[in-house]
Amino acid sequence: MGRDALIIVGVNHRTAPVAVRERLGFRPDELAPTLMRLTGVEGVREAVIVSTCNRVEVIASVDEALPQATEAIGGFLAADRNVAPADLAPHLFAHCGRDALRHLFRVTSSLDSMVVGEPQILGQVKEHYEEASQAGTSGAVLHKMFHRAFAVAKRVRTETGIAGKAVSVASVAVDMARTIFESLNDKTAMLIGAGEMSELAARHLRAQGISGIIVTTRTFEHAVEVAREFGGMPVPFDRLVEYLRLADVVIGSTSVNEYVVTPTLVQEVLRARRQRPMFFIDMGVPRNFDPAINALANVYLYDIDDLGVAVAGNVDDRERESVRAQAIVEEEVERTWRWFGALEVVPTIVAIREKVEAIRQRELEKALLSLKDQAPRHRALLDALTSSIVNKILHAPISSLKSPDAEARDLLASARRLFDLEPPADDDDEEPS
Repeated sequence: MGRDALIIVGVNHRTAPVAVRERLGFRPDELAPTLMRLTGVEGVREAVIVSTCNRVEVIASVDEALPQATEAIGGFLAADRNVAPADLAPHLFAHCGRDALRHLFRVTSSLDSMVVGEPQILGQVKEHYEEASQAGTSGAVLHKMFHRAFAVAKRVRTETGIAGKAVSVASVAVDMARTIFESLNDKTAMLIGAGEMSELAARHLRAQGISGIIVTTRTFEHAVEVAREFGGMPVPFDRLVEYLRLADVVIGSTSVNEYVVTPTLVQEVLRARRQRPMFFIDMGVPRNFDPAINALANVYLYDIDDLGVAVAGNVDDRERESVRAQAIVEEEVERTWRWFGALEVVPTIVAIREKVEAIRQRELEKALLSLKDQAPRHRALLDALTSSIVNKILHAPISSLKSPDAEARDLLASARRLFDLEPPADDDDEEPS
């Protein structure tokens, strides 16, 4: 199998709008039967399908005799998902050989994600690879390819800070809360209003172990629904002031024409709290909290613009770390590429050595038969001499065949002709030592 027979064909968030991606997406229960049909396409030996909200990609090992592999797999996707080929074609991308390796390594390392450094993609790729393994459509080649990709992703996360800082408003807000309070385990949060971002912040707070969540909205029934989701306590909106003194973290995202929280109110609350710190996160537009409260001792206030600046800074940090991550990917691509090259070279090297060794043995036996004195030491001497000569003669051509250079592929075919070797058997997927 040639290295160029590794291909990836599909669409992602860079090449196709969500309207196209959702038409191509696969439910988990559809993957196994689809993979079986896909490996029934002429020339497709092994296949894995990765299907998430941001990408649908086929990773395959194909016959070199199928130069139209991209077209065949693209056609399969269109037919299987009932999408007109003309509608799909403008959005399809294809990578082969070394570029396919690089793309898979970038995907699993989250360098190709909409949010660089997000952790979900690695787990998703692992799940889809496992589906293919259980369906029997992933063999030795893709096994090596995917397990190297998983190792690369681990190395990127270990050696870089690509996932170290939050890049969403909600997660940044929670990170800031953690810098103010040594621990969130004994703290209480209050949601004033329940917009999408404040609910997301509440999820992050729950994940960080916050002790309790109080929810108050203008519609009490909605407060009950949100509180139920987070295991919190709903409070009528007109009792906000009464319960505010219980809150260490206060998140505002309600629609108001005037400030819900003022300096006078906060001063009263701080007295009741014995001046214990309070962290206010204002996600409202218009703002929910009077900016003047930030001047009070033991009060920390961040509004949506403050959070946006922090997000932008973290995105910049991740982008800088992504340069280091890309260097790791390139290094691993070269290492893995050499292994795939060995899949082609090893059978030829073995065949050359076996053929030359057979010739040496025959000629050695002839020479020994012609000698009157066949003392063991003479036999050992001739055996060592002829073996050394053969090794020295083969050293240069075998070293050239092992080279990762592009020319090695042409040398391989020439070597088989020069040594009059049979075509290689198709069972050499063992990793060379």
